[in-house]
Amino acid sequence: MKKFEFVDITTADTAFVAYGKNLNELFENAARAMFEVIINTEQIKSKVKRKIKVTGNDLQSLMFNWLNILLLFVDSDNLAFSYFKIKVNEKKFTLNAVFKGEEIDPKKHETRTAVKACTYHQMKIEKNKIWKAQVILDI
Repeated sequence: MKKFEFVDITTADTAFVAYGKNLNELFENAARAMFEVIINTEQIKSKVKRKIKVTGNDLQSLMFNWLNILLLFVDSDNLAFSYFKIKVNEKKFTLNAVFKGEEIDPKKHETRTAVKACTYHQMKIEKNKIWKAQVILDI
């Protein structure tokens, strides 16, 4: 199963669809997709570790909050991440995450596009045989 793919549904922003056999994997793959927009994640080493708890009112707000909190680490600490381990509580709309990465160094990393925010616009999270999330990023 593929982890994510970029889709052409917006003219000024970037969109992706993330996949997962469960919600944990779905949220992990959404984070990977977003960071792939920002930087070549294959070049990111696991030098820095962070842990957070994120809450939401539903799955969409949980995804929105999760991705936007990750962007705070990019903007405030100049960090990029490539490893994510997440535990989602579907009933309470919370997630606990451990993620690893390193400081962004343009001399060493292929940087791509700055992401300003994750948006609610056309966001969908659904489950058929697998979980699927469509997300648009404001760039």
